[in-house]
This record gives sequence, C-alpha cells and structure tokens, in this order.
Amino acid sequence: MADQSTNYQCPACTGPLHFVGASGKLECDYCGSSYSVEEIEKLYEEKNETAAANAGKDEGWGEGSDGMKTYSCPSCGAEMITDSNTAATCCPYCGNQTVMPGQFDGALKPELVIPFKNDKKAAIEALKNHYKGKFLLPKSFVSGNHIDDIQGVYVPFWLFDGKADGSMRFDARKVHTETRGNTEITTTEYYQVDRSGSLEFEKIPVDASSRMPDAHMDSIEPYDYSELKPFSMAYMPGFLADRYDVEVQDCRGRMEERSKQSLEQALDNTVNGYTSKSTINKDLNVEVDKAHYAMMPVWLLATKWKDQNFLFAMNGQTGKLIGDLPMDKGKFFGLFAGISVVLIALFTLIAGGSFDGGTYAIVCIGIPIIISLIVCLIMRSQLLSVHTGNADQYVAGGGLDLRYKNDLYLRTERETREIKRE
Repeated sequence: MADQSTNYQCPACTGPLHFVGASGKLECDYCGSSYSVEEIEKLYEEKNETAAANAGKDEGWGEGSDGMKTYSCPSCGAEMITDSNTAATCCPYCGNQTVMPGQFDGALKPELVIPFKNDKKAAIEALKNHYKGKFLLPKSFVSGNHIDDIQGVYVPFWLFDGKADGSMRFDARKVHTETRGNTEITTTEYYQVDRSGSLEFEKIPVDASSRMPDAHMDSIEPYDYSELKPFSMAYMPGFLADRYDVEVQDCRGRMEERSKQSLEQALDNTVNGYTSKSTINKDLNVEVDKAHYAMMPVWLLATKWKDQNFLFAMNGQTGKLIGDLPMDKGKFFGLFAGISVVLIALFTLIAGGSFDGGTYAIVCIGIPIIISLIVCLIMRSQLLSVHTGNADQYVAGGGLDLRYKNDLYLRTERETREIKRE
C-alpha cells in the first residue's frame, strides 16, 4: 500500500499552494490568495499528523528492496515512486507540489529551516551573469545549457557547535643583509616559536545528503543565521527536499577538519615580524557540543556538455552562485600566442640592441612568455569558483583565545660573500 502524502491546497479555491520567499507566505496562483505559515500549519496540523502516523506504520519507512518508496498523491490519487530520501517533490501527473510528512517525523524532523528568499527567476538571472565576462568560456556551452531546468531544493545540513583547541611550534627566521665595501653580509637569527589557544564555533554547516558535493555546499556559504526559523513543512511546497542520509557522526569529520584549519590559521597569524616561518609540529583537537538538524535552500542546475558533467548551485537565501565552467582550449592558446607576440615585439623595440644573445632571450622572449602565461592562467581561474571552506565565518566567543605565546631565540649565523664590481 502506498504511503500518504500531503498537498497544501488553497482553502479558498483548492488550488495548489507554494511558498514564496519574497512575501514569506504560501500563495495560490489560481485565485491570488496568500496565507502565513502559521495559518497553514494550523489548518493542516491534523491532516499532517494522520499522514505521518500512516507513514510510520510501514516497516522500514515503506521502502522496497531497491530503496525506492511509493506515495499516493492526495490531489489526483496517482502513485508516485520516489527515492527513499525524498521529502518533497512534484506530482508528475497533476503537477501539484507534494510533501511526505513521514519523512519529517520523529527523529527525522529538522529543528531549523532557512526559507527560500530568491525565486527561480533570480536563480536563472544569476546563472546568466555567471557566464558573463568569461572570455575562455566556450560559446556552445552557454547556448546548449538547459537553463530552465534549474530546481529549488531544501538540502539537509548538520550545524555543529564546538571548540577547537591546540598548540603549534614554528621554525622562524629573521634575515638581514648589509653591504660593506665589496662584502655582502647576511645575518640570520633563528627562533623557536610556540603558540597555543582555542576557538569556539557556532553552527558550522556540513551537508547531510550523500548526493550533494561537499565543495559546492561549502562554496555557497555563508547563510544568514538571523533568518533561521523553527522547522515547518509549510515552507516545503514549491520546492524539492531531501531528508538526511548521512548520520551526524559521519559528518563530524568534515566539521573537525574545517575547525582545525581555522585554528591553525589563527595561530599562524600570531607569528609576526619574521622573514620566514615554517610549521615544525602541531597538535589540534576538536570537541563537539551539539549538532542541529536544519534544512537550507539551494537552487541547483546539473548539465552535461561534451560528456562532462557540470553542477551549478546558488544559495537560495543570499543569491550567491557558484559552479566551475569549461575552458575553450583554442581560445586559451590563441590568447597566449597573441599576447606573447605583442609583448615580444614591444620588449624588443624597447630593448633595441642593448642585450647580447643570452640576455636578449631572457628579457625579450622569456619574460613576455611568462607574463602571457600568467595573464591566461588568471583568466582561466575566472572559470573556477568551487572550493572547500574552513570555519572562519562561524567563530564565536570573540575569536582566538591565545593561552600561550613564546618566541625563543636560538642562535645567529652570518654569511659573507665578495661582490664583484665592474
């Protein structure tokens, strides 16, 4: 027997309701009525409880041997087959937005949610802007992209509170150079630098869906936590949603990694006034106080081009959009050659005949080629926006608590060399 699902229907005309971030209400496209989340929660409280109870009676959440699950659409009666982690979807037969209450029942119920603020139109416009100014982006990629396929998804996250504590030791050096007559004297002072301290963190986000690439979810941060709200299924209509399928203990490793990176950088930043420094050893530990289960808004577009998969993600609250883009190799090497030819000609004109063969090759050919390569690589980097993140944005309690700071002088070494003067 199929599990029951819930369509949020307009009390005035029974048309489908969907949550609109701009108004913060559930709106009906048919009669124009709008309702607050609280009004719809109250209206559907009994219905959702019944649906959740029915879903809970199915052993193993009603999943088949293939991990799929069947739901009955309350609008048209059609049976929908979905992934076992799907929590909100759209009926393919009648188009109504459907929420599966059982997926948010008991221990599976999120504590918090950030509602969508940006709509599909804003997401499409952001994606178009993402393409602009990218000279090395192939034109065929833009023209062949199915931009209307972009979807709004509530992604499950664990938000971790915790503390990173540790110590680091550095090898630091101060180098001074002076010239006396024909002698150059280099003095190097060696130091052993020790630091220890801690950082407290609040709500470091780690996505709890195995289907979401971690780097993409890191890259669209941060979210504005001032808009976190108690979870309600009334925010779901109009969007897709997944429940978590990665347990909190399995997400803890990424939280610890991000926390350690932030603490390491914070301790490193306290070592100043040296010509160079390097880490000798470090001992960093993380304690987790609490993990909150939350749903975050994300617009997603997955597309394929020349047998390569590309995924674009936009923060549904702030509008930040990321996604790596392909490079036109012909444009890259054409640009490199063009810049190189112009610079070689320019350097040759400026230099005239003032250099011999070896020096000429370095100044008038080598340097222009290096400059051309740097320019092309900078333009290549404009196509890349996906990265993993640390936890700097989630530091609480006033920042680094530096408990121990010691710079121990070790020794001084001097080197001298004769300078040949013409």
